[in-house]
Amino acid sequence: MVDAVLFDLDGVIVDSEPVWEEVRRAYVAQHGGTWQPDTQRRLMGMSTGEWAEYLSGELGVDRSAEQVATEVVTEMARRYAQRVPVIDGAEEVVRRIAARWPLGLASSSPTRLIAAALDATGLAGSFGATLSTEETARGKPAPDVWLAVAGRLGVDPARCVAVEDSSNGVRSAAAAGCRVVAVPHGSYPLDPDAEALATVLLPSIGALTPAVVAGID
Repeated sequence: MVDAVLFDLDGVIVDSEPVWEEVRRAYVAQHGGTWQPDTQRRLMGMSTGEWAEYLSGELGVDRSAEQVATEVVTEMARRYAQRVPVIDGAEEVVRRIAARWPLGLASSSPTRLIAAALDATGLAGSFGATLSTEETARGKPAPDVWLAVAGRLGVDPARCVAVEDSSNGVRSAAAAGCRVVAVPHGSYPLDPDAEALATVLLPSIGALTPAVVAGID
């Protein structure tokens, strides 16, 4: 029995991971840091505070974590003001699922970028609870944001289906006790351990139908 469906934002509704990578790569290069081969994989799912600390500390950027967060998010907001890269079919999928179950949004994006994405898609009213990991103690892969969103909806996480694209996101939702529908991004495949945690693996968000959700037990 499914009581609610909880969505991630980046990589599920908005194809923002390539934009995040481009912006943060450029920022690291501009400020004396060194991008590592595993950096993008590690960043996916981190909260704003966590990735800002990572860029400032481990990657050697010559700015404080607070400056990193402010400057990178400002550039992302500028990009979003030009165009929010909504994934084809995602808006229709959310509306179809919302017609049957309460929805929550559990995102690693800063609150201001979540608002920009929901404004651009017109989906704000589809979600009964929306939360950024900026507002939780830990980002993904910790389960905090999923537990908090389920709590705001008044549902048991074990009776929720979580829709995720990244390895850390899948780990996070599974740790919260959710059944996970994984929709991996073509450029960022799931790690084997994360793929094994998914209840359902889909090729695209367009393949997520009410029948798929209802069939998860």
